Order: sequence, then structure tokens, then C-alpha cells
Amino acid sequence: MSEKLQKVLARSGLGSRREMEAVIDAGRVCVDGSIATLGDRIEEGVEVRVDGRIIDIQKVEDTICRVLAYHKSEGEICSRNDPEGRETVFDRLPRLQHGRWIAVGRLDINTSGLLLFTTDGELANRLMHPSFEVEREYAVRVFGDVDDEVIRNLRTGVELEDGRAAFTTVKRQGGEGINQWYSVTLSEGRNREVRRMWESQGMQVSRLIRVRYGLIPLPKGLPRSGWQEMPLDQVNYLRKLVQLNKEENTIIKVEDRVRSTQRIRKSVRKHRSRTQSQAAKRRCLK
Repeated sequence: MSEKLQKVLARSGLGSRREMEAVIDAGRVCVDGSIATLGDRIEEGVEVRVDGRIIDIQKVEDTICRVLAYHKSEGEICSRNDPEGRETVFDRLPRLQHGRWIAVGRLDINTSGLLLFTTDGELANRLMHPSFEVEREYAVRVFGDVDDEVIRNLRTGVELEDGRAAFTTVKRQGGEGINQWYSVTLSEGRNREVRRMWESQGMQVSRLIRVRYGLIPLPKGLPRSGWQEMPLDQVNYLRKLVQLNKEENTIIKVEDRVRSTQRIRKSVRKHRSRTQSQAAKRRCLK
């Protein structure tokens, strides 16, 4: 049986179907030596190359949708590579034999908290798409005098450079002096949206932490720069949320559903030590 080329590429972890359509349209994909075009279908056994690199095509029955919960630290960037040598969120992720990890959205360099990764490009694309309105919750520490009018404006909507934006909820969480914590929710993920909304009211965000994505919370005890494989029920919750079929398989064993906190912390410490050593060497070479 034949399948659409963009569907096969997305299943192999190269990105969403829409992203793969753009890659095909740009002439970057070859099938058995010929440049592919949108609408092409392929069968098992053909050679597929993207930018000259042979792609290991994954069969439907061999593909497992995996999702990681990652605790992003401040200072990490959401890019695969950084010319300045800064730490990236991809540095700490487990290696894959097939495909690649795709980040579900981004958090800016000064924001910490829950970041999801998946091997399923279509799942990532749908979770990020504004039409599905997946709710995100953030803990925000604000520097400034926040009165009832500011809260009302943030709930009813404020004008930003890229359009109107509003929080679904804004709740005071306490604090000291003019440094106050708030819990806010919204159902989209525009660039620096939470910070820009507060700044539109003359407030400065001094800390920003994403604590929930949909109904998935930042796992308790998960250290910064640590990751945790999501169990099948949470994976299928996310898939149902964006109208995708259930996943039937998982790599998590019943007797070992979650990596122990001790092992995670040990791995994080080892990575940080190696990163600091590499950074020191780079400074010495300058």
C-alpha cells in the first residue's frame, strides 16, 4: 500500500505534516533519486532522502508515540544548536535510534518550567496550533503595583503588536512588598506573550515558570534540566485533546513507570559538570 510522502516523513519524526509539505515543496526531498513533489505517494522499499540524507522510514506498526516532560532551567535555549555555545534543552534528552525529539512550543531563555517533547510531529503541531486552545498555566512573579484595574485589563484583553491577548484566569498567590506572585492561564503560545501582556500594563515580570500544559502538571520532584517519560494514559490524554487516535504501546515497563528521582538528579549533575568543563575550555581558547 502507498502513503502520502509528507505523512511518512512526519511519522519518521522529521516534523509535522505541514512542515514536511513545505520541505517537499522546496525541492529538498528525493525519492529513488528523483525530486519529489507535493501529492507524491510512496511504497515500502523506496529510498527517501531529505537534504541528501537517507531517511530511515518507520512503518506504522513500528512507530511508538513517545512524550517527555522536561523541566527547563533559566538560561537554557529552545534551539538544537547555539553558535554561542549556550546550553540547549536538547542537550539532555535521551538519544533515539529513529526520528528525533520535537519540542511542543518554546520557552524563552529566562523562563523555566514544563516543556514537552514528542517523537510524533503531527501531535506536536496540533498541540501548538491555536485552534485546539490547549490551556497553559504559569506562575508569575511581578514587580510593580498591581491594582484591580490591571487585573481586569489582563482578563478582558490587551493590545499587543501581534494582536489582542487575554488571560483566561488571573489569581493572586501572595508575595512580599511589590514582588507578588500570580497564577495565570491562557490558551495560546505566542512569543513572550505572558511577559508582554504584563509589560503592557507597566509591570515587570521577574520570574516566569510554566507549571501546567493542558492537565499535565510539572512533575513533582523532577529537577531542573531533568526529563521524565510520560506514561501511556498521559500520552493518550494529549492525543485525544487534539483528535488523534490512541497509542497502544509504550516503552515504559509496568514495574518501572518513572525514572527514579535519584537517577535523574545524578544524570543532571553529571551533565552540568561536563557542560561547565566545556565552557571553561572555550573561555581559555578565546
